Amino acid sequence: MKGTSAKKQGGMRAAGRRAWLMFLAYAMRFLIVAAIITVAVFVQQAASRAFGEDTGAVAAVMLVAVVFLSLALTVFELLVRKVTVERPVSRIAEMAHSIASGDFTVRQEPSHPYGNYDEYDCILLDLGRAAAELAEAEKTRLSFISNVSHELKTPLAVIQSYAQALEKPGLSDETRAEYLAVLRATAEKLASLVHNVLRLNRLEHRKLAAQPDEVRLDEQLAGCILQFEDAIESKGLELVCELDEVRVFSDAGCLELVWNNLLSNAVKFTDSGSIRVTLGREGGRAVVTVSDTGCGMSAETGAHIFEQFYQGDTSHAGEGNGLGLALVKKVIGILGGEIGVESEEGKGSTFRVSLPERI
Repeated sequence: MKGTSAKKQGGMRAAGRRAWLMFLAYAMRFLIVAAIITVAVFVQQAASRAFGEDTGAVAAVMLVAVVFLSLALTVFELLVRKVTVERPVSRIAEMAHSIASGDFTVRQEPSHPYGNYDEYDCILLDLGRAAAELAEAEKTRLSFISNVSHELKTPLAVIQSYAQALEKPGLSDETRAEYLAVLRATAEKLASLVHNVLRLNRLEHRKLAAQPDEVRLDEQLAGCILQFEDAIESKGLELVCELDEVRVFSDAGCLELVWNNLLSNAVKFTDSGSIRVTLGREGGRAVVTVSDTGCGMSAETGAHIFEQFYQGDTSHAGEGNGLGLALVKKVIGILGGEIGVESEEGKGSTFRVSLPERI
């Protein structure tokens, strides 16, 4: 709050200085025009004394004086305009042209020191910030395309390889069934990847809006947990659930995507021990935790876990595409919530989701 207040005060001081400088500029123009009129009056009086009743000569002198003074004023205004308007506008236009041409590294320093910025300086700074954001967006876009291409290449290669193998004569029914099972699983993984890529793209471009409704989180979580019951039992894991009755006004479909991803990861990365799911209220917000006793992750991995296509545990890379937690992060952001993770290698992970009562 203090930083924001100081920033506002600095902006008010800068605005005051700009207003004072503008007042001085208009005052100078007024004084120049007044001086020109005064000089014209003195010239007229001097010409009248010199030429007496010769009005033609007086008029000629006044014409020359007015032309000269007007020319001087015009030159002065052109110089002022050159310095105060055309030069900064030219710098802005040059920078805008570079950005429009795809050069996001271009920068222009303000003409005035900090605290005395004028409107042109502010535009340059805003353009610089816009260029930096565009550069980051372009970097993300290229990385996303590269990652998608790589992720698509692997299952397509598997499909092609097994399809060619199925063409070989003399395959036993058992081998053929095995190859078909691999093809089916790979196709499902490919379909999941495409689906997640499309959803992530819609989320990033704000084309997927939340559809709020009353949601019983305890009932929804219980339903999601039941979907993983067979997988939990097959691994011999202990399931602990502590679900208080909590209602929120949110998007049920989006929340289901979050719980399914978190539960899926907990099951996938836990080979022994337990999975624990809790639901309660803290400070007027609904709080859900999904904990496991699985492989956990290092602090370095935890710092990147919500990035697209990032997979910290490569031993399970074949079971996902690194988009699940990126989707979760985007969805939680749209719903006005927060998500964090605490983890330690070899000891498991705990994901904590905090949601507002109403979006």
